[in-house]
Amino acid sequence: MARPRSIKPMKAVLADALPPDDPDAPRWAFELKWDGMRVLAYVDPDADPTVRLESSNQRDVTASFPELAGLTAAACGRAAVLDGEVVAFDDGRPSFGRLQQRMHLTSPSEVAQRRTEVPVLYEVFDLLHFDGTDTTSLPYEDRRRLLEGLLEAAGEQADEDGVARCWALSAAHDDGPALLEAARAHRLEGVMAKRRSGPYEPGKRSSNWRKVKVRWEQELVVGGWLAGEGARSGRLGALLVGYHDPDAPGRPLRYAGRVGTGFTEAELGRLGGLLDARAADVCPFEPPPPRPVARVARWVEPDLVVQVGFGEWTGDGVLRHPAYLGQREDTAADDVVRELPS
Repeated sequence: MARPRSIKPMKAVLADALPPDDPDAPRWAFELKWDGMRVLAYVDPDADPTVRLESSNQRDVTASFPELAGLTAAACGRAAVLDGEVVAFDDGRPSFGRLQQRMHLTSPSEVAQRRTEVPVLYEVFDLLHFDGTDTTSLPYEDRRRLLEGLLEAAGEQADEDGVARCWALSAAHDDGPALLEAARAHRLEGVMAKRRSGPYEPGKRSSNWRKVKVRWEQELVVGGWLAGEGARSGRLGALLVGYHDPDAPGRPLRYAGRVGTGFTEAELGRLGGLLDARAADVCPFEPPPPRPVARVARWVEPDLVVQVGFGEWTGDGVLRHPAYLGQREDTAADDVVRELPS
C-alpha cells in the first residue's frame, strides 16, 4: 500500500504547567517544543516525488526544502508518513526568524542559494503510517518505539553509506520539570507533554498533547495596518492583528492589538506589498478596534497569518508588548484562535 495523502496534524492544548506524573509508572513523555515549521513528510520510494512535504494547513512545501528529499533514507526504503518540525538554528538555538529566510522561497535558484546559508533540519517526533499500516490508533509509546527503531536503523545505514542526514529524532524525556528548566535556561520555546497511552488524533487539538511555553507566542491574523511615522513615513508602521472566536456565531475575528516592532527593513517592504494586494474597504474585526485606531487604519482581507511574541494578554483581550516574529504560510487564517492556558 502506498503512502496516504493529506493527513491534518494533531495539535496540542496550551497549559500553564506540566501535568503531574508518577515516576514509578510514568504516564507522560516530554519533548522540546521546536520553534520551526510543522511539516508532515509523505515518503514513498515508488512515487514521484519520493518525498512530498505538507505544512500544517496542507500546503505543499516540497520545493522550499529540497534537501529533505533525503528522507527516503529515513524510511529505510518503505512508504511512511512522518510528523515533525523543520528547524533552522542560530547560535545553536532554533530560530523561527532565521527559518523565515527559507520558508517563503519556491524558486529553485533562490532555494539553492539560500539553503547553503540557512541549512535546516527535520526534527521527527511521530510516525503516522508505515509500510502499508496506519499507526495513528496506536498509543504514543508504541508509535515512538517504532519511530526510534526506524530512525536508528536508517541512521546506521546513512553513516555506513556516508550520506549526510537531513533529519534527527526529537528526543523524548521522562523528567518534564528538568526539561522545562533546561528550556528556560537556554531560552527555548517550551516543552510538550504527550500522554504515553494516547493515540494520534489527526486534525484535533487534544489534551493528550499539552504545550507549556517558556515565552508567550502565538499565530494571529492580520486584519489591517497603520501607516508609519518618522523614519517609517509612507510605509508600514504597525500590523493590526486578531484571532477567531470559536464560541461566537460565525467565528468573528476579534481585535487583539497592534504590532509595531520586530521588523527588518526587508520585511517591511515585503509585507507592504502583501498588504497592498489585500486592501479592503470594510473592517474585518468584530467589534472594530478602538476609535482612535479604526479612524486611521487601513483594512485588508484577513487571510494573512503572522507569528507574534508578547508579554501577556491584558484583561480586555489585547496583547501587551507584542513583537513581530515572522509570517506563517503553514497556518490557515480560519484556524487561528486565542490560546490560553488550560
